[in-house]
Amino acid sequence: MVVRPSRASRRRLRRRARLAPAALVFVLAVAALHAVAAAASSAPTAPACAPAALDASAQLDGAVTVSPMPGSADSSPNTQISFLGVPAGALGDVTVAGSSSGAHAGRLEAYSTGDGASFVPARPFDAGELVTVRAQLTRGGVVAPLRYSFRVAEVDPLSQTPAQRRPLLPGSTQSFISRPDLRPPSVSVGAHSPAQAPGEVLLAPYGVPAQAGPMILDGEGRLVWFDPLSPPLAAANLQVQQLDGAPVLTWWQGLITIHGFGVGVDVIDDTHYRTIAEVRAGDGDQADLHDFQITPQGTALITAYQAVHCDLAAVGGGTDGAVTDSLMQEIDIRTGLVMFEWTSLDHVALSASYSQAAGSTASRPFDFFHLNSINVDPDGTLLVSSRNTWAAYDIDPATGQILWTLGGRHSTYSESRGAATAYQHDVRPDGPGAYTVFDNGASPQVHAQSRGVVLEVDTQTGTVSVREQFLHPGLPLLADSQGSLQALPGGDWFVGWGQEPYLSEFSASGALLFDAHLPRGYESYRALSSPWSATPTSAPALAVRPGPGARATAYASWNGATGVVRWELLEGDSPRSLARIGSVARSGFETAIPLELDRYLAVRAIGSGGVVLGTSAVVALPR
Repeated sequence: MVVRPSRASRRRLRRRARLAPAALVFVLAVAALHAVAAAASSAPTAPACAPAALDASAQLDGAVTVSPMPGSADSSPNTQISFLGVPAGALGDVTVAGSSSGAHAGRLEAYSTGDGASFVPARPFDAGELVTVRAQLTRGGVVAPLRYSFRVAEVDPLSQTPAQRRPLLPGSTQSFISRPDLRPPSVSVGAHSPAQAPGEVLLAPYGVPAQAGPMILDGEGRLVWFDPLSPPLAAANLQVQQLDGAPVLTWWQGLITIHGFGVGVDVIDDTHYRTIAEVRAGDGDQADLHDFQITPQGTALITAYQAVHCDLAAVGGGTDGAVTDSLMQEIDIRTGLVMFEWTSLDHVALSASYSQAAGSTASRPFDFFHLNSINVDPDGTLLVSSRNTWAAYDIDPATGQILWTLGGRHSTYSESRGAATAYQHDVRPDGPGAYTVFDNGASPQVHAQSRGVVLEVDTQTGTVSVREQFLHPGLPLLADSQGSLQALPGGDWFVGWGQEPYLSEFSASGALLFDAHLPRGYESYRALSSPWSATPTSAPALAVRPGPGARATAYASWNGATGVVRWELLEGDSPRSLARIGSVARSGFETAIPLELDRYLAVRAIGSGGVVLGTSAVVALPR
């Protein structure tokens, strides 16, 4: 017998069948929400990279400036612990312990300047751990304890992919018969006046598949010195400085990456182009191209960059993001120790940036600050420029705290018409209350063109205004990056147009005195004008090319020599019996000298007053 449900039972079954799909959808939706919540809860979240107290003091007991800063959250696993401001002998019983790595052995090394020491750990710290530092400070017979802590960052390796190079156009390089190994960029001079300031022009061209390196021109734009580097290395920031009371030539060299930073070393040469020191960044970092300033105390202020794992959700980025931290380090040139370190993340809010955190990744970190110049002000404070916050910051060197801000979202001073800069470079003091700036106005474009500008700060009214500005008179140059404005001693102004390969000198009244450019595709981070006198240790170069009949042409040059006024010819039947046969005035980097063929030939470089500066090797001539 088949049992059939009653009519009422069938109605109940049909009603349940109609409800079943809706119930199933509800159940699936709830499950999906639980899955999303579970996924969100398990998604990786980076640590906070900013300290709990922004712009806190780095000074302990009113006497010792420490690095890393107390409470810092962006310290390198390879950091030293720096104690600056007291003799090394005043420090004792230094102990350092990580919350996960435990006690760290190390050595306390004194600075050559006599005002502090660094504790150099024997092994790195663990990422993310809290490091506690204890020491005893003895002053005037009184012993005081020092204690502070900082957190170690999770460091992301910055990509060292070289920056993309632009095509090399035909005719873009110079060539020399006496120095066929040198192929510097050609220089086109559009304006040259006898009224321009005395001195040489210093630059470091790169950007194309050709030789890159530091380069010096004379006042007429002719080559004086070029030092080609092995590719893919480049140079930047060539300048004349003082070390121990003597003039030196300094520059950065290394790899310029796709991020616009450099990874390399700062070089110091004497007046014979002999390298007397190389300054390297400390704490496991590499020196960056943006600045290298030798202080009156014989220390070096340099820039460096470090990418840090960071939660960027608060500024529109990802929770598992990365940010590029800008570092200023003071390095003891003689010992290589880090005496002081200032980091952007410790002192400036991420929200101050005009760059965007959205879309940043570990390989393309959020470049919120981008430090591009350092200066020691006459009052001893430190002035740094941040491209991506559009601001310059004056810093107390004892505490590391920001004293005032010029420009950007949180300027101490209100900006009068035309005084606002954007993505600027090379901020320097120029007398009381005045500051020189290379105002890029791009990238992206904010202003119609780039300019050199002198800003005047009125502390009484709290305003900043434009005192004077310099625009390129021939072209509306817009430099997306780099650039410099230099006040010259006689009142003139020298502008390096950065990514736009132009160099210009203006008089105090704004008249164009000198203007030159490199071929399209080249760029130079800065271009400066400075007196420079040098005699290379190498001998002058000589090459001879036979001409028709008994005629020939000798080509003489001396890479880097600044004092040669004429070339003296020596000829003879043997290398040991050369006699002077005449002289010609020096005419640029390489001087062509017509002559009659003889057996042997050499040239002597003659300076002012007839002083013999150097003699070439002897060349055997064909007969």
